[in-house]
Amino acid sequence: MATYHGARCKVCRRHGAKLFLKGARCYTDKCAFERRAYAPGVHGQRRRRKVTEYGVQLREKQKAKSIYGIYERQFKNYYQEADRQGGVTGENLMRLLERRLDNIIYRLGFAVSRSAAREVVVHGHIEVNGKKVDIPSYLVKAGDLVSVCEQGRSVPEIRASVDAKAGVGTLDWLELDPKKFTGRVLEIPSRDRIPSPVNEQLIVNFYSR
Repeated sequence: MATYHGARCKVCRRHGAKLFLKGARCYTDKCAFERRAYAPGVHGQRRRRKVTEYGVQLREKQKAKSIYGIYERQFKNYYQEADRQGGVTGENLMRLLERRLDNIIYRLGFAVSRSAAREVVVHGHIEVNGKKVDIPSYLVKAGDLVSVCEQGRSVPEIRASVDAKAGVGTLDWLELDPKKFTGRVLEIPSRDRIPSPVNEQLIVNFYSR
């Protein structure tokens, strides 16, 4: 996952969409995008110039990279793999991104954001099918059991995140057991079951130029 050290709320404002990069804060009235839903900077409230077709496609790609926290080279590799798989390239791309371990940790509620999920994975708190995995980009498969290791269950941030997630539930293609700190990937979802504000066809058009 790409490490971004700037203000995450500015990223949402730059893309003109709420990307939920700061976890629980994004659901409160403290969210900067809710208070200032315009581009950052002194000229942010001015009327934007018309964006070219290329610019629209580029912006959508950058937005997807920001959501999943991925560098350019790795994102392009995902696209090339999605294209090789056959079928609908855009849907293949989104399914690959959703299979990343850091994303699954976030979706299950073991971390409040994908950046926090990356730290949880890198610190060795996650096991897949009983084996420790510390690679955020690891691709899970349908049927995989993802769990927080015994030591990780005492981490206050993980416990708080799991408790919060237990009250709202999770996606229908994931199964969460908050008491055991485990989750199972029931299946790899179709595009309409992936709640990401991305127009993947624009990304396909960008790379198909």
